[in-house]
Amino acid sequence: MTSPGKTDWLVTAGLLALSVIPIAAGTVRVFELGIGTEITPKNARFFAVPLPFVLHIFSATVYCVVGAFQFNASLRRRKLGWHRVSGKILVPCGLVVAFSGLWMTLFYPTGIESPEKFDGPILSAIRLLVGTAMAAFLCFGFAAVRRHDIARHSAWMIRAYALGLGAGTQVLTHLPWFIFPSIQGEMARTLFMSAGWAINLGVAQWLIWRWPH
Repeated sequence: MTSPGKTDWLVTAGLLALSVIPIAAGTVRVFELGIGTEITPKNARFFAVPLPFVLHIFSATVYCVVGAFQFNASLRRRKLGWHRVSGKILVPCGLVVAFSGLWMTLFYPTGIESPEKFDGPILSAIRLLVGTAMAAFLCFGFAAVRRHDIARHSAWMIRAYALGLGAGTQVLTHLPWFIFPSIQGEMARTLFMSAGWAINLGVAQWLIWRWPH
């Protein structure tokens, strides 16, 4: 049987692994902006207004990596101040992730190359809903801890992290997209993107119900 401490570290490792591909992809894109790579229809919007994208990638990297350790109960027990100090970092980073994502959805033009060319109005509306929900969850969680309501604080923060980690799960939900190119289209893109957020939020809610304390 796996010990609780080992299980905690397995959960942290799993969350970090889920973050690797989107963080790596975003870092490569930021590097391209820095060195001035060739401008294409796929990346032109980032070169036109790079700041929201750079803020989004930087804050998402911190949010996903540091946030993964918040799920490690054994670490929290040994480092009593860790949770509070890291929380002061995570809440601002999470809000930057949410608001920069909203800005990019509202104001960045859609590219014309795959897969961006399949980002339709329904997916844009879902992105706006997810970004707004993530920001709201973080605010609810912060308000709850100010009231010393730890149970609700934990629940809201778990939900917010689940949405923030959506890009990691979307790598998995997009596997059929790459395996079967014939299914590519606006509806498939919307379904695969939405599935990533829905799965994460469903798992988060299961955790909240499973461990109400």
